Amino acid sequence: MLSKYHWWRDAVIYQVYVRSFLDSTGDGIGDLAGVRAGLPYLKKLGVDGIWLSPFYPSPQHDHGYDVADYRGVDPLFGDLAEFDLLMAAARRLGIKVLLDIVPNHCSSEHPWFREALAGEPGSPARARFHFADGRGPDGSEPPNNWHAMFGGPAWTRVPDGQWYLHMFTPEQPDLNWRNPEIPEEFDRTLRFWLDRGVDGFRIDVAAGLFKHPGLPDSDDPEADARTRDSVNPLAWNQPEVHEVWRRWRALCEEYAGRDGHERLLVGEVSVPTAREHALYVRPDELHQAFFFDLLGAPWDADAFRKVISEAMQDIAGTGSTVTWVLNNHDQVRTVTRYGEPATEGSGLGAARARAAALLMLALPGAAYIYQGEELGLPEVVDLPDDVLTDPIYRRTGSRARIRDGCRVPLPWSGQASPFGFTSGVEGVKPWLPQPDYFAEYATDRALADTRSFWHLYRDGLQLRKSLPQLGEGTLRWLDAPPDVLAFVRGDGLVCAVNFGTGPAPAPASGTPLLSSGPCPPGVLPGATAAWWLNDL
Repeated sequence: MLSKYHWWRDAVIYQVYVRSFLDSTGDGIGDLAGVRAGLPYLKKLGVDGIWLSPFYPSPQHDHGYDVADYRGVDPLFGDLAEFDLLMAAARRLGIKVLLDIVPNHCSSEHPWFREALAGEPGSPARARFHFADGRGPDGSEPPNNWHAMFGGPAWTRVPDGQWYLHMFTPEQPDLNWRNPEIPEEFDRTLRFWLDRGVDGFRIDVAAGLFKHPGLPDSDDPEADARTRDSVNPLAWNQPEVHEVWRRWRALCEEYAGRDGHERLLVGEVSVPTAREHALYVRPDELHQAFFFDLLGAPWDADAFRKVISEAMQDIAGTGSTVTWVLNNHDQVRTVTRYGEPATEGSGLGAARARAAALLMLALPGAAYIYQGEELGLPEVVDLPDDVLTDPIYRRTGSRARIRDGCRVPLPWSGQASPFGFTSGVEGVKPWLPQPDYFAEYATDRALADTRSFWHLYRDGLQLRKSLPQLGEGTLRWLDAPPDVLAFVRGDGLVCAVNFGTGPAPAPASGTPLLSSGPCPPGVLPGATAAWWLNDL
């Protein structure tokens, strides 16, 4: 008998970027044992679950998103025995565990791709990927004009003259999901991890998998590289992908039918509109899909209201709930994103990030928190060129939109690097250097300071669990002054955000239950959010 309570609908999940969370071995790289050691910290914060970035065997050309074996653990991060210990510890603490699955592409060192390179044109091994003859009299031109998202052509030529497709890097060949071997292999992979007790999967590039069968030229071949997004309509968001999610949903329902515990599928879905997004979360497809429009919205009341309204109308209407996110491992952190160069050092970016956090936690649906977000970490924007590891930088030579700055290892304690991240073995440094100012953001200081980001997140999560007005449900907009967004949840829970810089009248009376900054009764200061309980 399935539980009537669908745990995922209003869950708050913490994204663990494993290599930057906590290093237990002293090699400068975070690992699964480090995640296990950090679970009590996450329990204290109050999250419902964790999503683990890829830890599978990989040559690490794209930090694990180039998978060589989908059913193992890379020695960098531990082994299957350590994974089982992590699962057992999470179970004891009541923390759900989601794994990151990467079905669009694998590693060029995956046994299947090695077999394809050794095979002949037209062989069954090559049919698992997108191999094609080149254009021109000698086949020396790529089969079409597509460009990879991380820069350069989306095709690489092999010694026998054929080309293979890779929408990211040459080390990440795209799988051909029209070949029945591919879905069957991923069925086995899902079952492998579900049998080990995982609670679900975050699906990388969930709008990918299928390409236009004719692989025609694109009218805008550099769109993906220019935007660093899945824009090429010939390579992404093909209609056949929905059959995969129906298949995966049925598999998860099979497991849920055995024990009444729902397994979650949450997709990384990047599509042009909320209406197209909604197609991925129909009742027989993905349970949820990240709604990135809030993450991409400028700091503007009208922009936020438009994004929230469209999501509530188009996505919640499917029977799913919206999955809100403000930060992740691919985007500039909010503290920096919401700051303005003219006010650098004023704390405006941090104030806005705190306000955005309270707004997100007050919205109906689920929320995902990226590690370090709860500490108020800024983007590290001045990493030296010689330490950068993002394949975007390696392929383009440009620092534009590179992702290393949001992946710098967490500071846990102390006044100098490695700030408790690694055991401090002599000569070993974190895999990306931590700036000196990270001392201000270390978790031990955050826990001791009741005014910190950490306490704001912890208090918001506690209220979210204790107040029936928060979590799943609807919202009703309230009239508010310009630059202010205000809405009511359930029976009188009011949330308001002042996007302006000057004070505005508060939309509710009395002292707030919780606010992102000082908030006297009757006043909502600039760059501040607050929650009130009022009879409306």
